[in-house]
Amino acid sequence: MRLLEQLARAHIRRQVRDPELRARLTPSYSLGCKRILPSNEWYPALQEPNVELVTDPIAEIRPRSIVTAAGAEHEIDTIVLGTGFRVTTHPAFDLIHGRDGLSLGEVWRRDGMAAYKGTTVAGFPNLFVMTGPNTGLGHSSMVFMMESQFAYVLDALRTIDARGAAAVEPLPEAQAVYNAKLQAKLSGTVWNTGGCASWYLDARGCNTTLWPGFTWQFRLATRRFDAGAYRVIARETAPAPAAAARV
Repeated sequence: MRLLEQLARAHIRRQVRDPELRARLTPSYSLGCKRILPSNEWYPALQEPNVELVTDPIAEIRPRSIVTAAGAEHEIDTIVLGTGFRVTTHPAFDLIHGRDGLSLGEVWRRDGMAAYKGTTVAGFPNLFVMTGPNTGLGHSSMVFMMESQFAYVLDALRTIDARGAAAVEPLPEAQAVYNAKLQAKLSGTVWNTGGCASWYLDARGCNTTLWPGFTWQFRLATRRFDAGAYRVIARETAPAPAAAARV
């Protein structure tokens, strides 16, 4: 990453000759803390005669202008919000209710967004989440991750059928151990320690979004359904429909 950061800084020096403008355009955080976007056109575009770079915080939005914290007013036609993704507080989470009647949103707001192998959630029988917590990537194919989850879910459904069960639900202790190890791996990554605020992190500063290893490691972890980490709920003891997970 240090070599890549040196290359990025050299790229800025080549394309931005004005030292004051270059300083304003150079990030204060480590390369990789946010998504990397290679471009030969971005810095030249910011130096066009009809472009003004304003980095002061926005204090007020008026019908036809923006007022910055410095008190300057800038006339506008269009506002583009390029603020990232909303992955930790999605409103759909409140539409899914678990065995105890709490919604997924309530549980994740209380405890933080977490799942077992990014796919199943303790307290939510038969809930399978595609591209769930800590399955996101910044370096490879999400299709590969989803294919891994598909195989895991299909094996779970085969297990349910083979055992004549009604549902499966990850054991809370299995989910806790899995996520403790995952967060330990994330703790030293640039996403956590790079000095930026990104959509990878939740309000507590916990990285509940990204997968910290190689994609093949996730494929191995999900190659078969590990029933020992689950409560397999028999049909006769299955929760009543009103208390079961609903989507």
